[in-house]
Amino acid sequence: MTNQNLLRHVAHCGLYCGLCAQRSCIPQQASQLQKSLHEEGFDDFYQYVPEMKDAFPSFWNFLQKLAEFNCTCRTGGGPPDCKIRQCTKQRNVEVCPQCKEYPCALVQSLAEHYQTLIQDGRRLQKVGLEKWVKEQEERVKRGVSYADMRYP
Repeated sequence: MTNQNLLRHVAHCGLYCGLCAQRSCIPQQASQLQKSLHEEGFDDFYQYVPEMKDAFPSFWNFLQKLAEFNCTCRTGGGPPDCKIRQCTKQRNVEVCPQCKEYPCALVQSLAEHYQTLIQDGRRLQKVGLEKWVKEQEERVKRGVSYADMRYP
């Protein structure tokens, strides 16, 4: 597998996109909520509650978009002004753990919210990208999500 294929689900900072709640938990939960609402006849519930008439179609559309959401920072997702993304491009590295200054202050700041970020980056350095991606996929299969281990 080429590096580009391996990197398609790896954020510039070294987070694995498959473990992100925006890709795992949130779409499934939004889809389940939409399904539950549909099964209970709430597709057009706003007709019976006048104060919901204006808001409900926007809510339903938003819920659909959440269910279909498939973000990755490699295809324009994430914050548009991400300093980490800009830094990796300036340093000509694909992911932060490939940088000789890893972990820098930017990564350490992000790691305050993602407790496995630096250890995962060091693991990537040790075993290489291909094996690391396979390990992250195993986490995904076990249902692990950064939301389960993130600091507030």
